[in-house]
Amino acid sequence: MTEAIPYDRGFIQRKKILITGASKGIGFALAKELDSKGTSLLLHASSEEGYERLWTHFEGRGHAFWQADFFKPHEIEASLQSVLDDFGPLDGFVNCVGVRLRRPVNLLNVSIIQDTFNANFTSYLEVIRLITKKKRFQSGLSILSISSISAHSGAAGVSIYAATKGALESATRCLAKELYKKEIRINIIVCGQVNTEAYQALMNSKEDKQDAVLERQYMGLLQPSNLVNACIFLLSESSCFINGTSFPADGGYLQ
Repeated sequence: MTEAIPYDRGFIQRKKILITGASKGIGFALAKELDSKGTSLLLHASSEEGYERLWTHFEGRGHAFWQADFFKPHEIEASLQSVLDDFGPLDGFVNCVGVRLRRPVNLLNVSIIQDTFNANFTSYLEVIRLITKKKRFQSGLSILSISSISAHSGAAGVSIYAATKGALESATRCLAKELYKKEIRINIIVCGQVNTEAYQALMNSKEDKQDAVLERQYMGLLQPSNLVNACIFLLSESSCFINGTSFPADGGYLQ
């Protein structure tokens, strides 16, 4: 690894970054910020609607677009290989895909469990497997995924969602030691409650739920834009000695 250097936002102009789950929430906020700084982006959406949103917002900006259903990880390889052939080696990968599921255990079934793990965990590992092959990445590749306080703080009805995020964090600690040999870093941002479409749907406009969250997350509800600088820092060379870490951005929730 190189010596630590002062935080230079200008570095991002020279990079190629893949963002999965880029059509909304944290991924979309990060895409807009990196686009404004001149980064070359490969923007992923799982749905056709999400793909169209990305195309509408970023068309003509010199970016690449990729649609793949993360509920079907076995279909990722063919489409991603084709896109990477044109896009070139990556400097960074940020995974913002996250299917939020609130359901008690007696309403779960094997299909729901498998689908949630496929979207939140298995597909992420499949992307890592593919982008860490020879000629698919530049030296110093930084990988980053968004986790959740749910992996650290139990709550009724979120056992599967929390398990997928816990899997992300456990895998990250192992992959950090494995991928370091290739001069690749991998880290996690552990988010508190973020004001996204998924969060609003989960709260279902019930003030008592909102109040309970804010009582514990005393610094307030995070906005997607609040996490952008943390993502950019962990992508940058300024964080070159941070590896295998779960980086908290929880608004005080876990204290």
